[in-house]
Amino acid sequence: MDILRIENLSKFYGEGENQVKALDNVSFSVPKGQFVAIIGPSGSGKSTLLHILGGVDRPTSGKVYLDGQDVYAQNEDQLAIFRRRQVGLIYQFYNLIPVLNVTENITLPVLMDGKKVDKAYLEELIGLLSLTGREKHLPNELSGGQQQRVSIGRALINNPAVMLADEPTGNLDSKNSHEIVELLKLSNKKYGQTLIVITHDDSIALQADRIITINDGKIESDRLLQK
Repeated sequence: MDILRIENLSKFYGEGENQVKALDNVSFSVPKGQFVAIIGPSGSGKSTLLHILGGVDRPTSGKVYLDGQDVYAQNEDQLAIFRRRQVGLIYQFYNLIPVLNVTENITLPVLMDGKKVDKAYLEELIGLLSLTGREKHLPNELSGGQQQRVSIGRALINNPAVMLADEPTGNLDSKNSHEIVELLKLSNKKYGQTLIVITHDDSIALQADRIITINDGKIESDRLLQK
């Protein structure tokens, strides 16, 4: 079953001779639970694609369906709820709230939704992320790797339909990079999370189930990896 379907997706900036085609008629689908790596040179359209998949930036044309829902048929308020409930976003620079501790940062999407935190699941996540004992620490009391672990926990807390990671190891050393990739793979296998990762790192891409290469706003290649 496809959890994500993209049809004829385009995103243009500017007009006339100055128009930039960040994405140009891109189509593909992703089965539930697949780990997809998206690669390509800087300026190829990778981040634009990820932002559109996550409901952050509207396309110029085309459709995005997530779990059967037409994402951009929604208004801005509905999109905000969609992002909170259906999409787990992980960025290179963590985007944690500096005045909130580890537990508060992880549970923020649930609390913003007015829901009750599943304490058993939260405890399981904190253990999985090796953050036990640091629940009350603020972001500035954590290492870069620990901060990225918190952002992964925040992305997982609502059991989203898809997790989207934009260069999640780009700000980390090799040891922490390896650990973060292993955590993302574990979330993919343990919780069946559909995972889409943008990366410049070939060693990360080769651990995925599938690699999509984007160049000049178009899909250059799309291949399944033999495991």
